[in-house]
Amino acid sequence: MTFEQLKTFLTVARMGGVRKAAEQMNVSQPAVSTRISSLETYLGTELFSRVSTGVVLTRKGVLLRNHAEQIMEIMERIKGDVMAEDSVSSLLRLGVAETVAQTWLPDFLRALHRSFPRLKIEVSVDISVNLRELLLDRSLDLTILMGPISDYSVDNLDLPPFELSWYRPIDLADPDLSTTPVITYNRNSRPHRELTQQLRDRYGSTAQIFPTNSLSTGFEMVASGIGVGILPHVLGHRLVEEKRITTFDPGWQATPLNFTATYIGEPRNELISRAARVAQKVALEFGDVDRSAQGRAGQGGSL
Repeated sequence: MTFEQLKTFLTVARMGGVRKAAEQMNVSQPAVSTRISSLETYLGTELFSRVSTGVVLTRKGVLLRNHAEQIMEIMERIKGDVMAEDSVSSLLRLGVAETVAQTWLPDFLRALHRSFPRLKIEVSVDISVNLRELLLDRSLDLTILMGPISDYSVDNLDLPPFELSWYRPIDLADPDLSTTPVITYNRNSRPHRELTQQLRDRYGSTAQIFPTNSLSTGFEMVASGIGVGILPHVLGHRLVEEKRITTFDPGWQATPLNFTATYIGEPRNELISRAARVAQKVALEFGDVDRSAQGRAGQGGSL
């Protein structure tokens, strides 16, 4: 009985089928089947029963899963306590929301490379709702998104929030939010949902929202005079300094955006857990620097 067989067994049990397990482990289906067959031969018992949707554990399979999970957890602890960080050679599939991609993601990637110089990193930038599905489907290892995700298998590390500000074109002195388009996050986001409710409650059915998947595009839409925007304060500095847009106060605030470093915690992977803690540290440092910069600049209009 080998460690690789037990790892494969747990992956098949978690994914509910050989094909999905093979995709998750990036190996062929015959390789997965051979490992399971060899394990069953060694133990002298069937571990899975076939059903219409894939496979399920037999009674003996359930017993083995409990032992195998403990073995995997011990292995991860050994790696965390003993293995030198510069010896880690693996692939980290990272998914980030655009707000993070445009702020502290480069600092995070540099910190990861310093800690794990042999680590290979694939980065995907997407909206949080898509990142959530990719994580739960095990297509991503670590996500930085508007969280947390409530799922028994998921761990969430809280990150500093992003404050939102209202922005208007320079030549639009007194925006009427009952008719002026409001530019903000994409339709499937928490900010969009909150803004929709607030605008309808305050200004009725004439209020308009222009959602966008690109924050940089959103700022350019404000600068070009299409409408006003409720967007991350940290990303608006440059355009305000260039006097292309300016902040304003409509008399009510928007809730800051809460982000988390979120990953599958069961089964535990020490590398991913470490990477999440690095992300948390970098985000906290970025938040401290940004708050200091805002204090020195003395800019108003932050919500």
